[in-house]
Amino acid sequence: MAEHPHVETTMIGPGLTKITPEAVRQSPATLQVDVIADLACPWCYLGKRRLDEALLAVHGPSVVTWHPFQVNPSLPTEGMRFNDYLASRFGDPETLQPAIDDLTAVGRSAGIDFRFDLIKRVPNTLNAHRLMQAAREKGRDHSRLAALILRGFFTEGLDISDPDVLARIGETCGLDRLEVLKALEDERMRTLVLAQESQVRASGVTGVPDFLVNKRLLVMGVQQTKHLVSVFDRAMFGKESDQPVSATVH
Repeated sequence: MAEHPHVETTMIGPGLTKITPEAVRQSPATLQVDVIADLACPWCYLGKRRLDEALLAVHGPSVVTWHPFQVNPSLPTEGMRFNDYLASRFGDPETLQPAIDDLTAVGRSAGIDFRFDLIKRVPNTLNAHRLMQAAREKGRDHSRLAALILRGFFTEGLDISDPDVLARIGETCGLDRLEVLKALEDERMRTLVLAQESQVRASGVTGVPDFLVNKRLLVMGVQQTKHLVSVFDRAMFGKESDQPVSATVH
């Protein structure tokens, strides 16, 4: 699990701020949010919920694009037993229980049913990111897909590194099962996802979730919904929208 004791908003490196042809074609009134996240990170799940709430609050058109980041890129392909992972990262798992209880309570307030008791293994998330890329290339709603993957892992305890599990999730977003399985074996897809993650890291990102708003402001960490709305307003209309701001995680 990632920890975010402090949150800042700052500029990001040029690698991610390059305006794409697709972005140029967007209406100037369209809010663009680039989400940098991992799919086995509880803070990313919470951050997505807060992002969804903020987007509903502003009532305007928006485009959300997800970018891959692996919190634990060195995990073996088959993942690691959950208790072993906690012990390797945090020491005695029992000492971590109060933090897990607090996170569960925060999740509940956002409508997330964290079921850490159902999680048997911490997955290597490369396959999940490959599925996200496949959905994006097929024009599917990969933001909805991210929600399904996150829910599958944190609420249902699914192994989101398993191709069969990912194929079932992909089908709920209109992807063909055989195409999903093929994408998860495609070396081009693997290379593309790793290259995208490398670009994200080269831009200065070291933790997730992060939200790049209108290619100008990078909001780091889990935010209160009202703070995200404020950043959206600054990015769209504020004269000082490139100035840094800070906030505290709640």
